[in-house]
Amino acid sequence: MFKNKKILIGITGSIAAYKAILLIRLLIKEGAEVKVIITKAASDFVTPLTLSTLSKNPILQDLFNNNDWANHVELGRWADIFIIAPLSCNTLAKMAYGLCDNLLMATYLSATCPIVVAPAMDEDMWKHPSTKKNIKTIETYGNAILKVNNGELASGLFGEGRMAEPEQIIDYLKEFISSSNELSGKKVLITAGPTYEAIDPVRYISNHSSGKMGFALAEAMALKGATVTLITGPTKEMLHTNTINRIDVVSANDMYNSCMELSKDSDILIMSAAVADYTPAVVAKDKIKKKEDNFEISLTKTKDILYTLGQQKKANQFLVGFALETSNEIAHAKQKLVAKKADCIVLNSLNDADAGFGHNTNKITILDKSGEITTFNLKSKKEVAKDIVSFIISKLNG
Repeated sequence: MFKNKKILIGITGSIAAYKAILLIRLLIKEGAEVKVIITKAASDFVTPLTLSTLSKNPILQDLFNNNDWANHVELGRWADIFIIAPLSCNTLAKMAYGLCDNLLMATYLSATCPIVVAPAMDEDMWKHPSTKKNIKTIETYGNAILKVNNGELASGLFGEGRMAEPEQIIDYLKEFISSSNELSGKKVLITAGPTYEAIDPVRYISNHSSGKMGFALAEAMALKGATVTLITGPTKEMLHTNTINRIDVVSANDMYNSCMELSKDSDILIMSAAVADYTPAVVAKDKIKKKEDNFEISLTKTKDILYTLGQQKKANQFLVGFALETSNEIAHAKQKLVAKKADCIVLNSLNDADAGFGHNTNKITILDKSGEITTFNLKSKKEVAKDIVSFIISKLNG
């Protein structure tokens, strides 16, 4: 599993740093190539000599060493996985807020590989609201968080906060690597966000889509090893995975053209964008002045991206559509599934609390062309994205 895998380990200032010694030993034993970055505080707990002897590589600590520069960008691109174990409360906060005051943080901020962290701290620190907030924050960045153990702590107390044992980390990494390759070689095209349909140079017709769901799907697909292209309408959302190809568009026609150009070479097509159904028939060249008591705009239908993709879908392509409904949800979703010739429809309803546009959570039902209907509980959009990706993988494998 680890043979020829490039593992970068970050060690921060925690008494649990001693566990990194066994972690390195186990990885080397299984054939991994290991490089280690330590913080200044970590060197008070474990010696660079011990770590370099076990890893068979020089230990990296400073951005500058005499006249040499440690290339953090190169390090972040060298690794297949970057695991920070232990992750101290201090480094966690730096990760959450993007502080860059040492080599470990510079490498973290420039890394393009998956990042796994194993927190370690006293129970009171672990349960502090700021720590919980920081954990949630770095999780939204796409980092994988290992669970802490319950047991004896450095303070002498018993409770939550113990770093996962090296054997547990190894088991997790094996599962992580295995699942990370599930979509290797697959090309995925995803749409996200709203579209803006211009009325004049300063006004437009749009909707309340934030793009959160599409962005979460793009990152979930990338974590499974897929080559992902994300076509997004105007949004404030940011990607936290550098390997995703982002294409920004404005109008429904822009999105249609980009989809038609890229869909032919895609294996999986996920149309999660809230594309405008209608667009102004005529766009005024100058700003329309407020003169009349009544003002009418003539609208014309936009090109139906999902329908077109369904019509030209190849046998080896998997097409996913989205439906946001306000009434007769299942019936309308079934109609859309058939009419668009999709492989499945992801349905969400504005009648469900904390679901739909603008929320960080969502509640979905997936309707499959075979007649299967699967309903999921309310979850964060990141977790919803994982459910959708798992569903797609199950259908591809089935």
